[in-house]
Amino acid sequence: MAKYKRILLKLSGESLAGPHQQGIDIKRLTEYAGQIRSVADMGVQVGVVIGGGNIFRGLSGAAKGFDRVKGDQMGMLATVINSLALDSALKEAGVKSEVFTAIRMEPVGRFYAKEKALEALGKGEVVIMAGGTGNPYFTTDTASALRAVEIKADIMMKGTRVDGIYTADPEIHPEARKIETLTFKEMYKQNLRIMDLTATTLCLEQHMSVLVFNMDKPGNLAKAVKGEKIGSLVSF
Repeated sequence: MAKYKRILLKLSGESLAGPHQQGIDIKRLTEYAGQIRSVADMGVQVGVVIGGGNIFRGLSGAAKGFDRVKGDQMGMLATVINSLALDSALKEAGVKSEVFTAIRMEPVGRFYAKEKALEALGKGEVVIMAGGTGNPYFTTDTASALRAVEIKADIMMKGTRVDGIYTADPEIHPEARKIETLTFKEMYKQNLRIMDLTATTLCLEQHMSVLVFNMDKPGNLAKAVKGEKIGSLVSF
């Protein structure tokens, strides 16, 4: 049934907040866990990276006077909180999962290493990789691209609040046109900021395709994994 055997799923922290715009919405969290379970039940190996914007965003903090390095470290901790929440929701849904952190913080999570993550994936566990890259100045988009390459994912799936890539922000510009397929070079040319440039360049250089889709609609992750026509695909 599944087109992909192993995926890296990037989830937005803002989406995790649901309609509240801040914090963690339990209903949304439970829906995400259910969608992940549906693809894990197909035998798909799932790695997850979650943003932390629903709790704290380093760049926003820096704009308000925080030291950039400290702000980014606070953002990393925010991703750990979200990851622990997802881990709890997955276990409640009957899914084996494990949290890995990019910086040491046992017993909160295991210190990330590629070999450990691959071992857990091989056992059928959902691997949640928290803490970004462990370094300031790098976004969770870049962390997602890096982890996708490291675990040799078949594709990176970026779950967002919109159903794909548009010529402009559809939440602000209703006349914006959806783009179903494009290349990374076309992304550069059209200045479409789907991810930051570091993440985009890494995916291009490592031939890692990216599917952007609406994760907030139940059932969409399963459709994406099956290869159904959904969202927007960026390829090399």
